Amino acid sequence: MNQRVFEKKNLPSRHVTEGTSRAPHRSYLYAMGLTAEQIHQPLIGVASCWNEAAPCNIALMRQAQAVKQGVAAAGGTAREFCTITVTDGIAMGHEGMKSSLVSREVIADSVELTMRGHCYDALVGLAGCDKSLPGMMMAMLRLNVPSIFIYGGSILPGTFKGQPVTVQDLFEAVGKHSVGEISAEDLDQLEKVACPSAGACGAQFTANTMATVSEAIGLALPYSAGAPAPYEIRDRFCVAAGEMVMELLAKKLRPRDIVTRKALENAATVVAASGGSTNAALHLPAIANECGIQFDLFDVAQIFRRTPYIADLKPAGKYVAKDLFEAGGVPLLMKTLIDHGYLHGDCLTVTGRTIAENLEKVAWNPEQDVVWPADKPISPTGGVIGLKGSLAPDGAIVKIAGMPEEALIFRGPALCFDNEEACFEAVTRRRYPEGCVFVIRYEGPRGGPGMREMLATTAALYGQGMGSRVALITDGRFSGATRGLCVGHVGPEAAVGGPIALLRDGDIVEINAIQGTINHYLGDAELEKRGKEWHPRRTNFGSGALWKYAQIVGPAVSGAVTHGGAWSEVTTYADI
Repeated sequence: MNQRVFEKKNLPSRHVTEGTSRAPHRSYLYAMGLTAEQIHQPLIGVASCWNEAAPCNIALMRQAQAVKQGVAAAGGTAREFCTITVTDGIAMGHEGMKSSLVSREVIADSVELTMRGHCYDALVGLAGCDKSLPGMMMAMLRLNVPSIFIYGGSILPGTFKGQPVTVQDLFEAVGKHSVGEISAEDLDQLEKVACPSAGACGAQFTANTMATVSEAIGLALPYSAGAPAPYEIRDRFCVAAGEMVMELLAKKLRPRDIVTRKALENAATVVAASGGSTNAALHLPAIANECGIQFDLFDVAQIFRRTPYIADLKPAGKYVAKDLFEAGGVPLLMKTLIDHGYLHGDCLTVTGRTIAENLEKVAWNPEQDVVWPADKPISPTGGVIGLKGSLAPDGAIVKIAGMPEEALIFRGPALCFDNEEACFEAVTRRRYPEGCVFVIRYEGPRGGPGMREMLATTAALYGQGMGSRVALITDGRFSGATRGLCVGHVGPEAAVGGPIALLRDGDIVEINAIQGTINHYLGDAELEKRGKEWHPRRTNFGSGALWKYAQIVGPAVSGAVTHGGAWSEVTTYADI
């Protein structure tokens, strides 16, 4: 590659490598074994969410080395660094989950600060677990230096009694054990085989949903989101990403040139078509915020409603990410969507080509049944639906993929709990009537704080065989593995006095996922009376990261973001 296209006078790294006044700075680089040639090349940040917390992240350091090879081969100098992750599977069901959504902001902030502090010119970001994917993409857009996203890859399915299993089966097995449908011995055996390799949860939960988004939105190389973590082809994608980010630097092609309003619509389309996680309705608005694009929960929900559900993926379907990759990957899914008019083909991607150009040579695979043709879908509307009504004036979200139409309308008396633990105890002890609507509140972004996921509770209900006989609503979130009529992101949240805070046991709640409504039937006078009696609640956090988050976080409808976004920018880092 022609070295002259990388004149340092236009790159951030000139502030640390060029001129006599930067001799002290260069001495630090020499101390790490760099040559003069490497010091005066572009400096490329290779950010990884590697840690030993969970299998989602364990392969990222190896993949980062492959990225660095690609950067070096294309005339750049890679500088590797790590940021945090909080792994939802381990944080689930206890106070640790309060840290999960907060970690998205910490990841974006820490990558931003590392890049700013060391004046790196471009970024390749590797992430494996739920919040680390949007966190890394948010950092790319905030910095707006040439960037490529790399997913660490999914886990392989386990095998239990001759059948493929995922961690979802294990969460649901806890519920089955509580009602005597699975023995302690089988539960013990299942936990030992459910997660047999490195990689993120294998079904279309949040990690694989946001990995799918990374390709559809244009920030990842085609096919790179699908390959499981143990597959050696992942290293080839990583090398290619390292080489390609240098090409983007030469062309001055930046993330905000790629992530436009149309690209966000493409991303929401693949979420709905794949039956992806409701968390995408939180993360896409947060990504949009980094670009200065208005794209909230209602914008996402509008696209969800008009998109067919076509990927037969767990938790609603029968296949996992490995199967999608081997059938043709995310490009196969996108190919049938673009062929039938559901995607904007003119959006740019990190290949330097448009979505349409990337998909031009992708052939439909008639021998597979993981992805259905978009004109012959599993169901005509998307796997995720937005709701609005008297109980959620600021909106709510529900995942309906795989649910029969008769299960999409539910009316019943509220059974209210002010935290997940209280509800989980009632479920495990079977202290609830069939036909009720569980209400878990004070779990929103501000009230939790941290907007916990409720997988432990919903999985226990499903394991007890009650998944279709009760409903659940919360101002918190749900895992992508959640099944049943479970409504999340209810806003305004209880902590700010939203209607969900005023419900009492026995109040009638109606959810209609066909019409997109969620309502209570309290009269205006009763609602006003209860509102006057309501008082804000203090959380258990008076200091530290969770307290700080609660002071600044915005509502779920706008992505639960913690800063003003690109609208408030004076300068962009890439232009320093």
